Amino acid sequence: MNFIKTYNDVNPADSRMTFCIRTMEDIYEKRGGTPDEPHRHDYYIVLLVKKARGTHSIDFNEYEFSGKQVYFISPGQVHQIVEKEKSYGYVITFSSRFMLENQIDSCFIEDINLFRDYGDTPPLPLDEEQEERLAAYCEQMMEWSRTHMKFRSQGIGSLLRLFLISCNNLCSIHGENPQQLQAGGTLFKDYKKLVEDHFTEWHLVSQYADALHVTPDHLNRVVKSLIGKTAKEYLQSRITIAARRMLYFSGQPQKEIAYTLGFSEPAHFSSFFKKCTGMSPSDFRK
Repeated sequence: MNFIKTYNDVNPADSRMTFCIRTMEDIYEKRGGTPDEPHRHDYYIVLLVKKARGTHSIDFNEYEFSGKQVYFISPGQVHQIVEKEKSYGYVITFSSRFMLENQIDSCFIEDINLFRDYGDTPPLPLDEEQEERLAAYCEQMMEWSRTHMKFRSQGIGSLLRLFLISCNNLCSIHGENPQQLQAGGTLFKDYKKLVEDHFTEWHLVSQYADALHVTPDHLNRVVKSLIGKTAKEYLQSRITIAARRMLYFSGQPQKEIAYTLGFSEPAHFSSFFKKCTGMSPSDFRK
């Protein structure tokens, strides 16, 4: 879907960089306060917002953009920030390559469950003490970024880990048995990968359950225990987000979009979309 504006470089000033941290006020001043058009990135973004007033839209869900918030945006998610005044805080960007270079396993990102690819991605609210602690990590990352010391990248990687682990601890309220959580997390990771590979072909949870050698009921229960929505709701969210992006950003006829997403008839696509979103594809496009 290359019709959506996409940023590929973590640091626009140096395409070789795999990590970057900047202040929100610096970005605001460089853009002259003009909001960017809706866009996506090929890398991870973390926003620690200390003070702001405006809105933040992520995959067609709009959130109030204000202070004491942390946003986690995954590669591929479409978002736009509209500021009513200068914002203050930090923007952390890093690529999968940065994680690889610093021995941060991709499973770490999955396990902390902060970056959600589809559906609701609300900000993590903070109190004053929590904000100060996270801001201190950001200041240290900025200091390390300005130096040319040996093991600079590893130092930044360690601070990033601490930042993300701290955020995970703030929102982790699981009381289940750790072994059950680990087993469920493994199943969910496998399910997410299958959805990403097959959502334009398989529209039934039973198809994924068969591939994972579990029952649809078990898959629904496990996914809901981890993310608060069933496997069916997660799958529907992935399909509708793809549909919304194509309807909003491309000029493709609805018929073509329906076939691209694996629906045998445009009417089936229209019915599915309306059931999941509450409006028809035509009304959404308008």
